[in-house]
Amino acid sequence: MKDKLQAIKDEALAQIEKAVDLDRLNDVRVSFLGKKGQLTSVLKSMKEVAPEDRPAFGQLVNEARAQIERVLEETKEKLEQQAMEHRLKEEVIDVTLPAKKNNVGHRHPNTIAREEVERIFIGMGYEVVEGPEVEYDLYNFEKLNIPANHPAKDEQDTFYVTKDIVLRTQTSPVQARIMEKGELPIRVIAPGRVFRSDEVDATHSPSFHQIEGLVVDKNITFADLKGTLEQFAKELFGENTKTKFRPHHFPFTEPSAEMDVSCFKCGGKGCRFCKGEGWIEILGCGMVHPHVFEMCGIDPEVYTGFAFGVGLERIALLKYEIDDMRLLYENDARFLKQF
Repeated sequence: MKDKLQAIKDEALAQIEKAVDLDRLNDVRVSFLGKKGQLTSVLKSMKEVAPEDRPAFGQLVNEARAQIERVLEETKEKLEQQAMEHRLKEEVIDVTLPAKKNNVGHRHPNTIAREEVERIFIGMGYEVVEGPEVEYDLYNFEKLNIPANHPAKDEQDTFYVTKDIVLRTQTSPVQARIMEKGELPIRVIAPGRVFRSDEVDATHSPSFHQIEGLVVDKNITFADLKGTLEQFAKELFGENTKTKFRPHHFPFTEPSAEMDVSCFKCGGKGCRFCKGEGWIEILGCGMVHPHVFEMCGIDPEVYTGFAFGVGLERIALLKYEIDDMRLLYENDARFLKQF
């Protein structure tokens, strides 16, 4: 038995010495000291040793185990040191190289323009509201005084999901939904994405954004509309900005107008930016049509109001002197970081 124990110890020490990595060393540990290891099997055969010799033999087994464990530990430390030195050699960091910069996102010109418009109207006491982009024909057209046979339905080149469901062509349906609630008075703006079947070019896109406003209360007049939009223009384009209202037609307002602002580049003298006219068209507006009030459950004999709508991209193009609307959607970081 002693000879067998000695042979096991010698074999274990020899294999430990041959181990070239930690995985191989662990295999040696399991092979000799594991539950089914060779040294463990010797301990299990103690019953074959004479009773008077068992204490001495047990001591020899423990000494052999202690020696094997000590050599295993020493070899493990040596191999770990070698592995660390190898890693340090292979993973050298060149501190002279420039550090990698984190790419931080940048707000889109549309986002900047929208937040500025919202800030202006919130300062006037307006609430920002939103509505669905996939809308019922009822809200997108009929409740805005645009019946089934109205030519405006053709002019707006609508995307139809079904006969009664469309991709909204304007954010005006939000106004109809707000009026339906009957919570008066109303002072809201409704920004959001809208859709029209337009060809993509420098000034058109099948998907773009609008911001529409609505005020409903007693004794609201066209003077309130003009004063509000004049203040909006001064806040957005500068204190010296002047406004001009031209008669127009919109089905959901009566009377209706388009508003121009004096060119904020030349002060109205005429330049390339305003095409020599001194004025720039900016938005459409008007007093809410009495029939729209009736369809939304508001008494037009008691309440009056005004509405207006402005293209968000148009504000961004004008404010930042962008010549091509397509630049807003190409996601070129070099372009976007200029704003």
